[in-house]
Amino acid sequence: MKNIILSAAFLASSILFISGCSQSKSTAATSAKDTTKKGAIAAAAQDTIPEKVVYPPLDKKLYDTLMKRLANGDTTGKWPVKNAPYPLPGAILPFKRVVAFYGNLSAKKMGILGELPPNEMLAKLHGEVKHWEKADPKTPVQPALHYIAVVAAGFPGKDNMYINRMPSKKIDSAVRLAKRAHAILFLDIQVALSNIRAELPKLEKYWEMPNVHCGIDPEFAMKDGIHPGKKIGTYDAADVNYVSAYLANVVKKHNLPPKIFIVHRFTRKMLTNYQNIKLHPEIQFVMDMDGFGPPDLKTGTYRDYVYHDPVQFTGFKLFYKNDSWLPPHHMLTPEEIIKMYKPHPIYIQYQ
Repeated sequence: MKNIILSAAFLASSILFISGCSQSKSTAATSAKDTTKKGAIAAAAQDTIPEKVVYPPLDKKLYDTLMKRLANGDTTGKWPVKNAPYPLPGAILPFKRVVAFYGNLSAKKMGILGELPPNEMLAKLHGEVKHWEKADPKTPVQPALHYIAVVAAGFPGKDNMYINRMPSKKIDSAVRLAKRAHAILFLDIQVALSNIRAELPKLEKYWEMPNVHCGIDPEFAMKDGIHPGKKIGTYDAADVNYVSAYLANVVKKHNLPPKIFIVHRFTRKMLTNYQNIKLHPEIQFVMDMDGFGPPDLKTGTYRDYVYHDPVQFTGFKLFYKNDSWLPPHHMLTPEEIIKMYKPHPIYIQYQ
């Protein structure tokens, strides 16, 4: 079982109280400094607001061709998924493969996203993008940052929910970093003893951004009240459908392109009643194989919990460290994944 626990990493803010004469040079200098500070804050806020984009109509013929290609020769009839709705204009999948770095910028042990300094991390991400483009030259790559914005914690917190919600200033920094890297951003939610209906709306201002997408992690949805990390949690199709419907309404309300919606899975019980999941033109659903281990173990997990239960798109997670712990001490390469797996995963996540 993955053990993803983040200690509080909030920085204390300081407030400067100034007293003095009404028209002194010191107050004038302070006023100018305050004006400069307010301008910098306004500029930083503006930097998190994406530009509006007009998307061309969906090329349905190309979409169908790419979906058939993703099936990678599957002859069972499972893939591509039948009767799935066409997405709205501006859809990323299957026109591009998403390659994402996962973690939290404040924690080095939660994934590659926070393990390296930002410039070094982005350079490494760029290298993985190039590797995937070389392995599958027919599929362009969209870089992404997958930021855990709501973290299952090892302590109860003020509301006794064992949850650590990242403050807006932390999430805003991830928004700006993604913009700088020409990447899309995923905000991942680990609800712990809370629930997805309580946590998802808290991030609505980010869901209104066209370049921000969503991930939820059943592993840390502790419906029976057991503390996160003690056992593997679960979501039902009803929980997934709530998220999809909520995000679909945001997309319609704000005339956004489709949201990519990631659900992590590496056991059967992590997602119950998958066949009841409802698809929307506003949402592109990805079942992400989230297990770590040697290639044979990951292949079996992908087969049993992703390939066997078709919903729409598939994802595959790679662990720089955990995949190499056991013999043959080898993390799968893009070339191996493209050759081995049916259907081809269109979302790739590195931790």
